[in-house]
Amino acid sequence: MSVAKTTEITAGSDKSFEDAIREGIRKTAKTVDNIEGAWVKEQKVIVKDGDVTEYRVTMKVTFIVK
Repeated sequence: MSVAKTTEITAGSDKSFEDAIREGIRKTAKTVDNIEGAWVKEQKVIVKDGDVTEYRVTMKVTFIVK
């Protein structure tokens, strides 16, 4: 039987939501082992002077506890 834990993170990118997701998982994987998946809870953009300057995602990242 395995046990999983979930942690919530927020990540941003100046390129896209997909890039924010990938970057968030990549950085989380540096300190958390056994990541199994993630659920994107929220997406938002940061706007400055009428232009989108950053894409942000809030995710729940699930990993297996060994």
